[in-house]
Amino acid sequence: MLLEVRDLHVEFRTRDGVAKAVNGVNYAVDAGETLAVLGESGSGKSVTAQAVMGILDMPPGRITSGEILFQGKDLLKLKEEERRKIRGAEMAMIFQDALSSLNPVLSVGDQLGEMFTVHRGMSRKDARAKAVELMDRVRIPAAKERVKQYPHQFSGGMRQRIMIAMALALEPALIIADEPTTALDVTVQAQVMDLLAELQREYNMGLILITHDLGVVADVADRIAVMYAGRIVESAPVHDIYKAPAHPYTRGLLDSIPRLDQKGQELYAIKGLPPNLMRIPSGCAFHPRCPMAQDVCRTDEPPLYDVSEERGSACHFWRECLHG
Repeated sequence: MLLEVRDLHVEFRTRDGVAKAVNGVNYAVDAGETLAVLGESGSGKSVTAQAVMGILDMPPGRITSGEILFQGKDLLKLKEEERRKIRGAEMAMIFQDALSSLNPVLSVGDQLGEMFTVHRGMSRKDARAKAVELMDRVRIPAAKERVKQYPHQFSGGMRQRIMIAMALALEPALIIADEPTTALDVTVQAQVMDLLAELQREYNMGLILITHDLGVVADVADRIAVMYAGRIVESAPVHDIYKAPAHPYTRGLLDSIPRLDQKGQELYAIKGLPPNLMRIPSGCAFHPRCPMAQDVCRTDEPPLYDVSEERGSACHFWRECLHG
C-alpha cells in the first residue's frame, strides 16, 4: 500500500474553544489508484491532506492521534528534516488557487527550475531546460518563450497546468490535488482532469483528489470517500456510489448535481448547514439535516458498517438508504 491513514484525529485550539476538524479518518491509496475525497466545505478534507503532507499550521492545529503510513513509514514519527525530503520529491500537492500559490515576482521557469536546483543539484541552465520540458508535458503552448513569463501573464487554466507541472517535477509516487478545478470554467475543468488522469497513468502515481463536486470525479476516480464533520461516512468503489448510495448524505450530494434530463426544475439542496466543529451534534453528526433520522441517530454514533467487502457506510439505516 502506498499511503494508509489510520484513525487520524486533528483539532484546532482557538479562543472560542476546540474545533475537532478530523475525527478518526481511515483511508488508503495504492500506486496507480485514484481516491476522491468528497464533502462540503469544513468537512475535514483539506485538513486531512495537510496532515498527510506535513504542512498543517501547528499551532493552532494539532494531530492528537493516529498514523500516516507512507510506503510503510509512519510520517508522524519522522523529524521535520526527513519529512521535508519526502515532500515534493516523493509526495506533492496541487493547490486550488494557483495564483496565490505561485510567487508573483519570479518567472514560472525559475519556480519550476527551483525544484531541480534544490532537490537534484542541477545547474540553472539544465533546470531551465527541464522547466521547458515540463511545460511542454502539461501542454502549455510555446513553452520556450513562455518559460520567462510571470504567473499573472497566464490564464487560470494555464496557471493550474503550471501547478501540475511543479507537482510532477520530481516524479513523486503520490499527488494530492486539493480542489484543482474550482476556479476554472467547465471546459477547462475537463481538460485539467483529463490531463491529470493521463499523467497519473503514465507515471503510475497514487492520486488523492479532494473536491466537493461529484460531477468532477465520475470519470477519473477508482474509489470515493465521503466526509462529513471530520469523519468518513461512506467509502466505496466509484460506480457503486453513483449506482446506489448507502448514506443519506451521499444521496443528498448526488441529488444536488444538475441533470440534463431535469432541465428547468429546481435544484435539490441538502437542508441546513454543516455543523460547527466546536459543537458537533451527538449521535450521528448528520442527523439534524437527515430526512431518514430517527431517535437512535440522535444518541448513538454509527460505526462504519460493512456494506460489502469493498464498501462501508456510517449510517444505522444504510440498508434502507441503499434500497430506497
